[in-house]
Amino acid sequence: MSDFFQHPTAIVESARIGAGTRIWAFAHVLAGAVIGRDCNVCDHVFVENDVVVGSRVTIKCGVQLWDGVTLEDDVFVGPNATFTNDPFPRSKRRPAAFARTLVRAGASIGANATILPGVTVGSRAMVAAGSVVTHDVPKGAIVMGNPAVIRGYDDVSNAAADSSSDLARSPKVRGVWLRRLRRVDDLRGQLLVGELGSGLPFVPSRFFVVFDVPSREVRGECAHRQLSQFLVCLRGSVRIVVDDGRNRQELLLDDQRVGLHVEPLVWCAQYRFSADALLLVLASREYDPDDYIREYAEFSAAVQARDART
Repeated sequence: MSDFFQHPTAIVESARIGAGTRIWAFAHVLAGAVIGRDCNVCDHVFVENDVVVGSRVTIKCGVQLWDGVTLEDDVFVGPNATFTNDPFPRSKRRPAAFARTLVRAGASIGANATILPGVTVGSRAMVAAGSVVTHDVPKGAIVMGNPAVIRGYDDVSNAAADSSSDLARSPKVRGVWLRRLRRVDDLRGQLLVGELGSGLPFVPSRFFVVFDVPSREVRGECAHRQLSQFLVCLRGSVRIVVDDGRNRQELLLDDQRVGLHVEPLVWCAQYRFSADALLLVLASREYDPDDYIREYAEFSAAVQARDART
């Protein structure tokens, strides 16, 4: 095809290469591969048959994309990043099907990072150089280390919800409020009080407590259709990311006198629990699995449908 560039030393067996794509020296693209428009495939890249690469993707030198790997639009893959597709590889023993690895739109994989088979890297996520990704990476998360753990989120503003916070300054996310609780201290100990109206925003139908969370684990990563929640970190600290479909914000809960009220149709995730964290969650409704929205695309559609009605 004449609408993409192929270096004279590159081997391109696929006929499905998008216009404006550049394939540089000593790269090898097998016949079954699909590569979109305006991509940059650098020196010594190998692309196997069952691979799909979106448009405007950059693949730096020394990367191999094995069967089962999909890179969506605008993904960046740094030099010598390693993808895998078989959790238990043996010589001359091919699995019936290779694990599917998906890197969603706008995500970045740093140099020398290793992505284990079957992992999904969420949109706009950032995998730091040299990291070993063993679990799915949430949308917009920044991960690093071996194994990779979440260190932050992209496009969030930090607001500390502690005793010095200005609670009059509400979070920037629709359907989210910080509320002050009353704590009584005396020689007999401490008492934390939450009364309906002055502290509690609704009558709870159930509660649950989250504790002993490994530091790499993310809790939540969902929204609710009708349920409201009230979160209080009774001990230690936890970071909460809230997202209303337009704005995203990161809040630090590290004071038991501050509760976080989250209404329906707010995407919420908790991460970076301290070792001693004890998170109390009050819920406005009984458990209903159909009330959960666990896919961000479905959440976005629900927000748009709500806004169209109002």
